Amino acid sequence: MLPWLLILPSLALAGAVIGYPFYEIIRLSLSEVSRFGQVRGFAGLANFQRIATDPIFIDALVRTLVWTGAVVGGTILLSIPVALVLREDFYGRGIARTIVMLPWSIALSMAAIVWLWAFNADYGMINATLRQWGLIGTSIQWMARPETAFPVEVGIGIVVSIPFTVTILLGGLSSIPGDIYEAARLDGARPWQSFRYLTLPMLGPFLNIAIVLNVIHVFNSFPIIWVMTQGGPDNTTHILVTYLYEVAFYLGRPGPAAAVSLVMLAIVFTATAIYMRLRAREGA
Repeated sequence: MLPWLLILPSLALAGAVIGYPFYEIIRLSLSEVSRFGQVRGFAGLANFQRIATDPIFIDALVRTLVWTGAVVGGTILLSIPVALVLREDFYGRGIARTIVMLPWSIALSMAAIVWLWAFNADYGMINATLRQWGLIGTSIQWMARPETAFPVEVGIGIVVSIPFTVTILLGGLSSIPGDIYEAARLDGARPWQSFRYLTLPMLGPFLNIAIVLNVIHVFNSFPIIWVMTQGGPDNTTHILVTYLYEVAFYLGRPGPAAAVSLVMLAIVFTATAIYMRLRAREGA
């Protein structure tokens, strides 16, 4: 019993910090709540039915899955070659690593504001550069058009996620002994074969960590979309977390907002559990 007694204070603190808010969210999701947070009575599943019949919620749910898949997939695909390059011993590698990791130290809200300036239709550097190169004749309203706003935000989501992912992959690459690559070269293996049959399998556990953490982070990522478009134009860039914020604090509906948060929790938990189960079967 001694180990349990030693960790009991930490378990009690974690239970209080996590358990009580979780209980409150469940209680609010099953209650009729005023915009000021006053519980008026039991509502059953009415809040869940309310959001299920809201077309904006359905669109936000689908868009959240697209957002998460596109950002996480793009981040992993771009981070692997960046990590492979930064692993090599070359002049200025320390400076290159610092440049790649530096955006990680900037708050997402500040990064979103900078990118919003860059994509401004009147004085942004993106339009100015494209006009200078002769690729466009008139300025593009990047954030005012549904067909460009969301893809731009996906691209920014990938860019800001690369430093964290590269850090994880560099840790994995540094744990791979160099002797196996030398042995592979002596056996006639080409660089692509070494990458396919040596690097990727041994990097697998770190890729799992990067994917799971990125899925959780990106799925709940709020600042980029809210700072740049606030779910607009015409609700075409809403994801679940921005929809939740708007329902809770702009529309004053705590009950449906609590229901949305539980739906988000269930999706993240289910997706993570399925992915880890599939990876465990592959490893077996």
